[in-house]
Amino acid sequence: MPTGPAQQPTAELDARYSSALTPRPGAAGVTATEWAEAQRQLEAAEIFWVSTVRPDGRLHVTPVIAAWHDGVLYFSTGPGEQKAKNLSHDAHCALTTGGNALTEGFDLVIEGKAERVTDPALLEEVIAAHEAKYGPHITSPEGTFHGIGDSFRSGDAVLFAVAPTTAYGFGRDNGVYSHTRWVF
Repeated sequence: MPTGPAQQPTAELDARYSSALTPRPGAAGVTATEWAEAQRQLEAAEIFWVSTVRPDGRLHVTPVIAAWHDGVLYFSTGPGEQKAKNLSHDAHCALTTGGNALTEGFDLVIEGKAERVTDPALLEEVIAAHEAKYGPHITSPEGTFHGIGDSFRSGDAVLFAVAPTTAYGFGRDNGVYSHTRWVF
């Protein structure tokens, strides 16, 4: 089962895609974003987009909920859904989250291989992480995802773990841009 990084990833600012080379106010001070900030964003984000590859090479992109737990990003799907079929063929995937404003925000891309979670103890930890993050959406009978924990336990929903191999952060602060790459 994937585990989070034993050490902090290295962070690199890619000046080609950052404002560091652009003569505008604030651009000279652009630096790589610390991994701790990226983790805070992963913990807070409610919606992620998972990208998988179909057997014929076409991409499949769909929104999911996900929980960051112990250095790993967890998401689920039905066992017969397209993303589950794709991951059984090719475990490589990317999970993306962020905003859609041009001049403000922070977007993240997490790349890695999805591994199915079957360990009962880990399953319970991840269920608790989802419940803590999404609260009544999962715990209330009126919640959109009520009963998801039982679906994980029964196999009606498949839980996947993605330990990052590479991650990217795209920051926008009043028109000043940063592009950070983390290598694990």
